[in-house]
Amino acid sequence: METSEKTNKMHLGRKISRIRELRGMKQEALATELGISQQAISKLEQSEEIEDSTLDKVAKALGVTAEGIKHFTEETIFNNINNFHDNSIQNNFNPIEKIVELYERLLQSEREKVELLKGINNEK
Repeated sequence: METSEKTNKMHLGRKISRIRELRGMKQEALATELGISQQAISKLEQSEEIEDSTLDKVAKALGVTAEGIKHFTEETIFNNINNFHDNSIQNNFNPIEKIVELYERLLQSEREKVELLKGINNEK
């Protein structure tokens, strides 16, 4: 259990990197938000420990709390996603139906084009 606790507390830089990736943010975007260079973000993400003042700024830019970064684990994310899925309204989305619907709209559009072209050719 000690190893698990130590892993959770260690390497804040990796946690920042993973949270940034999960939010779909590039290092350049985070750097711009913080007013520093992309290289500084890269160095930050390689750091095991980060000063609280810096961590607070990064957390704000990522839209999370400093405590959220400190206690971040992949397991937490998966649990949150599963809980959200379990508690959300089930959407009966059928991708095949959507594909058929799009195909039919495309087919109708092509038919309209053919009719327009026939009309242009008949005028000549």
